[in-house]
Amino acid sequence: MTSITVGTWGKSLAVRVPQEIARATGLMEGEQVDIEIQDGDIVLRRSSAQADARQRAQAAVARMLELSKMVSLEGLSLRELIDEGRR
Repeated sequence: MTSITVGTWGKSLAVRVPQEIARATGLMEGEQVDIEIQDGDIVLRRSSAQADARQRAQAAVARMLELSKMVSLEGLSLRELIDEGRR
């Protein structure tokens, strides 16, 4: 468990999410979260739509990495291929 201090942001109270928690959860700046009260506690949670989108994106990246192992770039880097495509 990590202890943090509540501060102010304009006329509202604010908490900062420590970097190690943000990294561990994949939380990004600008991402929206839901806040609710459960038995007197404050609970922050990603909205289900965002969590679903993140899971789909992670699955797509894993699939692309898997497929990339089956394709030969004939010794070229992706940067070289991109540059070649711009010519």
